[in-house]
Amino acid sequence: MELAGALRWFFVFLSERRTLQEWVTRNGWVRRAARRFVAGETLEEACDVAARLNAQGRAVTLNLLGERTTRPEDARAAAVLYRKVLEEIHLRRMRADLAVKLTQLGLDLSRELLEETLHGICAQARRLGGSVWIDMEASRYVEATLDLYRGLRASGYGPDTVGVALQAYLYRSERDLEFLLRLGARVRLVKGAYAEPPSVAYPRKADVDRAYVRLLERLLREGEQSAIATHDERILAHARRLATAYGIPPDRFEFQMLYGVRRDLQAQMVQEGYRLRVYVPFGPDWYPYFMRRLGERPANVGFLLRSLVREGP
Repeated sequence: MELAGALRWFFVFLSERRTLQEWVTRNGWVRRAARRFVAGETLEEACDVAARLNAQGRAVTLNLLGERTTRPEDARAAAVLYRKVLEEIHLRRMRADLAVKLTQLGLDLSRELLEETLHGICAQARRLGGSVWIDMEASRYVEATLDLYRGLRASGYGPDTVGVALQAYLYRSERDLEFLLRLGARVRLVKGAYAEPPSVAYPRKADVDRAYVRLLERLLREGEQSAIATHDERILAHARRLATAYGIPPDRFEFQMLYGVRRDLQAQMVQEGYRLRVYVPFGPDWYPYFMRRLGERPANVGFLLRSLVREGP
């Protein structure tokens, strides 16, 4: 396994260790370092970050951190807060939407519960003129996620109201993109952040990058309001060249990046006149997300170590 893949696997493994989570989330050094990638633990903190990013010319996607809910009351509580997020976006007139994870809303519990929570959020978004992204999680959830998305579209929720993420590192994603394009879906293309076996996902970064570019090229040609979510400068440059070559106007796609990652590149993209949206997570359940961010890039681990050295014991 190449070094980058081993690093990602290690931090994804750590993200699933509940005993380690208890220690890390109590550690003041790590909590402060996590604020680089997490807007805060409350909706108010997240809205303050969103307003600041809007002022810098960047749109926002807000996400309440949490996944794999095990109690129905927690799934319903998450749905209530998501509807509150939509209300705040509307009241504050923010350039923002939200992203949800289906396991947080009851996917592991029952189809009925998930439909109750998800339809409630989407109905609120449609009523307020907002929009929702459905995040993609581990590979075992992909089929159910796409089925739920197809059900939302059949229930009258259009692509302006609900979109879905697609992970380039899964072998199946080219087939899934075909399905989503036929459906007229709004798609956010990501590389993928979960540890997957080589039987279902490309194990080498170079292969993931090539798969991402193949999907990107088709998405730009045939998609509507597509979202290119990456911090890879070579891929971003390729996407910009393709958009120019295909004559794709800037209002037909946008770039998306993560809060706290490559802030210099985010500023550059906005300065060059491209639409940029920043994924802004918040909430007390930040540990798994933070571990996955550390695993994505060695520079993120370096940031954490420098933060700990600066603060001292």
